[in-house]
Amino acid sequence: MKHIPIKLGPLALLLTVISICMTVLGLLTFATARGDLSLAEKHGDTVRLRYELEAEGQAFLGEACRAIADYEDDAKDTGLREMSDTNLTDSGSLAKEQTILAALAGLEGVEVGDDGVVRKLLKRDQFTLSVGLAPDEEGGVRVVDWSIQKAWEADSGIGNLWSGD
Repeated sequence: MKHIPIKLGPLALLLTVISICMTVLGLLTFATARGDLSLAEKHGDTVRLRYELEAEGQAFLGEACRAIADYEDDAKDTGLREMSDTNLTDSGSLAKEQTILAALAGLEGVEVGDDGVVRKLLKRDQFTLSVGLAPDEEGGVRVVDWSIQKAWEADSGIGNLWSGD
């Protein structure tokens, strides 16, 4: 039997290049996966904070509706005011709006604006939910503002940019 010598030079070089390429691609995949995980966790935290603010805003809205109902019940029980839902005149409608504003103004942490909108700011970390409520025609409240904002501060340093001097 005759043995044929195999030259391993080109084959070994090819396997070395393939091994190096696979190692580099593996490292890049790992780094990308870590970056994706970090970004997903950051996004998850942001979404969780936003949902918590939304839940607090919904709780405030429920609290406002209960405060209006309690205020109207107290006013009817003490005989201070008579509300007629069947026959409201302009002055009755104005009195109803004033009653609603008075009930909402008694809530903790609210501000009543000159435009008759009651606002409450709910803060969590860098996020702020602004809830604005105004009296509606049916004797309840309507939401006129519901916005979430994130505090942002611009970087003061501009790095190695040329200042123009």
